[in-house]
Amino acid sequence: QVQLVESGGGLVQAGGSLRLSCAPSGRTVGTHAMGWFRQAPGKERDFVAAISRSGDRSFYADSVKGRFTISRDKTKNTALLQMNSLKPEDTAVYYCAAAITLSPYSVVAGSGDEYDYWGQGTQVSVSA
Repeated sequence: QVQLVESGGGLVQAGGSLRLSCAPSGRTVGTHAMGWFRQAPGKERDFVAAISRSGDRSFYADSVKGRFTISRDKTKNTALLQMNSLKPEDTAVYYCAAAITLSPYSVVAGSGDEYDYWGQGTQVSVSA
């Protein structure tokens, strides 16, 4: 069983930056592809970004492409989401997730149903 804990959320002005971190407790996530999702109040959960187990392949939602960067720190066994040029519409609860994949190069995007483990979420609020 993998338990994921997100951190790094908070309140920031538009144009600012935040870095989210996702750390597992229990088993390592070094064997899992990782992803970030977000859910704004009254809206469905949306895919944000994903990274392969190998760490060298990633994929982004169009809404964050060029502003957000997903990475993984293998020494710390964490997944990171660097968010720059934040906009009020980025306000949401952000969740990290881990997926078991056969290939180390697989990037898991989509609705999130493919993911096996989820964190509890961290709030990101961007003021205008």
